[in-house]
Amino acid sequence: MAVRCGLKKRRKQAMSAIDTVVVPIHRAGWPFIAGFAVVSLVLGLAVWAPLGWIGLILTLWCAYFFRDPDRVTPTRPGLLVSPADGRVTMIVQAVPPKELGMGDKPMTRISVFLNVFNVHVNRVPADGTIVAAEYHKGTFVNAALDKASDENERMAFRHRLPDGREIAYVQIAGLVARRILWWVKAGQQVKAGERFGLIRFGSRTDIYLPDGVAPLVCVGQTAIGGETILADLDGMEAQRQGDVR
Repeated sequence: MAVRCGLKKRRKQAMSAIDTVVVPIHRAGWPFIAGFAVVSLVLGLAVWAPLGWIGLILTLWCAYFFRDPDRVTPTRPGLLVSPADGRVTMIVQAVPPKELGMGDKPMTRISVFLNVFNVHVNRVPADGTIVAAEYHKGTFVNAALDKASDENERMAFRHRLPDGREIAYVQIAGLVARRILWWVKAGQQVKAGERFGLIRFGSRTDIYLPDGVAPLVCVGQTAIGGETILADLDGMEAQRQGDVR
């Protein structure tokens, strides 16, 4: 019995170690991974062997791009977590997308830029209800530019919080992104940290805060989707400033 328990314990420890290294891949990525793998095999066998090795590297990168790790989301009421992995590039006053019908009053907008090495699965910032989900067909300028919020292809969400206040968050296609995916719709109740969409190959995600709510992140800071706290709706702390060191 002692030997059996020891084996079970070691097996459990081994599986835990594997889980920390092997990250799940989102189902939306499997067609791309399979396509890369088939093309790599054909090129390596029928054309030129080095092309097969290059294709293998691209296949592995594709699998890395579509990784979908689990996240531990802070659940205290009032917290807004980042909807995306990436770098905070802008914190400005801006009007939410007009298609959401939230008026012309500027709100504090936090922009998180995702490069091709970031996790691209997007997560809900807080508990609440999706009031509106609107797609806008646009251009594909560099997502790091401020004008991308108005000009680029986007999917925008108007979200009512449990206390009645509203936020908005927007998936914005980037220079090389050509497909925005989303899995929530108007009228749907959602939970903080829940996966709501994905943007393929470089992009940006904006979030608009309620009036009077200060950001708790700084420009240049790295955010982790579903984990990094962007704001506290009930907090009194002033907007944070940061220094590069």
